Amino acid sequence: MPSQHPIVAVVGATATGKSDLGVALAHALDGEVVNADASQFYRGMDIGTAKLTVAEREGVPHHLLDVLDVHEEATVAAYQRDARAAIGAVRTRGRVPVLVGGSGLYVRAALDDLRIPPTDAGARARWEARLDAVGPAALHAELAAADPPAAARIHPSNGRRIVRALEVIELTGAPFSATMPQRRFVAPAVVVGLRTDRPTLHRRIGARVQRMWRSGLLDEVRRLDSIGLREGRTASRAIGYAQALQQLDGILTEVQAQDETATLTRKFARRQESWFGPDPRIHWLPSDAPDLLARALDVVQAAAEASGAVTPG
Repeated sequence: MPSQHPIVAVVGATATGKSDLGVALAHALDGEVVNADASQFYRGMDIGTAKLTVAEREGVPHHLLDVLDVHEEATVAAYQRDARAAIGAVRTRGRVPVLVGGSGLYVRAALDDLRIPPTDAGARARWEARLDAVGPAALHAELAAADPPAAARIHPSNGRRIVRALEVIELTGAPFSATMPQRRFVAPAVVVGLRTDRPTLHRRIGARVQRMWRSGLLDEVRRLDSIGLREGRTASRAIGYAQALQQLDGILTEVQAQDETATLTRKFARRQESWFGPDPRIHWLPSDAPDLLARALDVVQAAAEASGAVTPG
């Protein structure tokens, strides 16, 4: 009896077209999309996250979109539980799960052998206060002294991940690196990565930022602010939303808010590339290939044949 079709994942930097390819693959494979973009968990955070509209989803079921209010916090542990449940539910319907997103740790939580270490609000608050006091670079130096392998794998500007690593070290007395994900799928999977040359990606990011403001990002942020956006550390700090809040507060002009959003998005894209780039399991494709869907399907077909889920055509 053939095994189940591998989970299909689409990853890569922001603005490379992951969402559109995910829909196209779901159509071609009789699949359903499972979201792996942390910002798209939030209800009402639509324009600034480039969340596909219902029409743009083209009838393909999407899971784990709009599951949190803006004052709530996303956690890897909760996502791992919910993503694996969603994938299992798609399987029971006899369809193919298509995981789509650029949040690297969440992708790994869904697909890989990843143990989630404990968390403690008090410890987290102390390390976040220290981050605010000394900045990410100084905190990264502390991590490097305590756990060099973890520091080597966490970017010095990624304050959130640095805080989490130091929190885990405090709570467990063990290196954070011991809990970092292993490149070992918990179920058969195939990962397609989308890659774009740097100048093209920067142009896409710039165009996306301008489109966000033209499409009403400020109005979206005003609405979210009225229902607790600033209470949520994750949502309020999301790129674009933090800058829109500063514009509404009169701290930034519109030009400054857009420029800062574009700059931070380019930096974020580089971090995504650094996260996904070393993973040898990812099959990289040029995002602007005219036959992108066909090439992606070839990758998926080969993986399905290798797993015994389908026989060669």
